[in-house]
Amino acid sequence: MVEETALIYNQRLIDISWFMRALNEPIARQANKEDKCSGHFWEGRFKSQALLDEGTLLSYMAYVDLNPVRAGIAPTPEQSSYTSIQLRIKAAIKVEQPTALLVFTGNGHENKISGISFSLKDYLTLVGEAGRLIREDNRGAINAKSEQKNTVKASEQ
Repeated sequence: MVEETALIYNQRLIDISWFMRALNEPIARQANKEDKCSGHFWEGRFKSQALLDEGTLLSYMAYVDLNPVRAGIAPTPEQSSYTSIQLRIKAAIKVEQPTALLVFTGNGHENKISGISFSLKDYLTLVGEAGRLIREDNRGAINAKSEQKNTVKASEQ
């Protein structure tokens, strides 16, 4: 009996669908209670997308790192709390790599065990340029006049 229960929970721990359902249900119940309504908290199911190459990975990383700027929560990536870009910039200023994140190894593949084959400087440039694009479907953008002193300083390391 205990072994069967342990096996069930072991399977649940690696099942993203179960995790999202378990996460969604109490949030939906609380939100529905507060709003005095019923229905799904997130209307559509979450989607999982395989990131098959580094170009796609970099695009999604930049998208996620720019979400606080696009939502108008932070004026620049380095001022956006709880993002990997903020951790990368802070570490780069100290000429370090953040230990909690996969490192940028540069463009070469020689003797590299793991990491993103793209330079940190190029990634910071990508995020900075993409963040300055003004689009009608986004609320925020990095101010074109913003120097992004920390980003520039970090990318020069």
